[in-house]
Amino acid sequence: MKKTILLFVLVASVFLGCLLWFGNEEGGFGHAELLPIVVVIIVVGLALFIGFRRLSSLHRGEPAEDELSKKILVKSSSVSYYISLYFWLAVMYFGDKISMEGQSLVGTGLLGMAVIFVLSWLYFNFRGLGND
Repeated sequence: MKKTILLFVLVASVFLGCLLWFGNEEGGFGHAELLPIVVVIIVVGLALFIGFRRLSSLHRGEPAEDELSKKILVKSSSVSYYISLYFWLAVMYFGDKISMEGQSLVGTGLLGMAVIFVLSWLYFNFRGLGND
């Protein structure tokens, strides 16, 4: 129960921090600000999905994390790490071709890693693990 409450507190703090960050933007939003907004919405949405799923499991008397959910988390994290290595290679390659600041490249890489993890978790959560 404590992990679930901590998850919702963390989601609320990230959401409020992003509201403050986006609220202080001067001159409106352009296309460059759209990508971070979408990524934050995806990551916060996934965290809310996990939190509500844990709460419903607790209300049914089931454990918050069982062996299958832990195995899915391990499998998706290992696959997303492997894919992220190639993603960072692509970021380094295109970073020389595109005139972006180093700070923006690192931010793009971190957001890309988050999206890769979310997609791999969704893939293994809804498809299953097979005969592992």
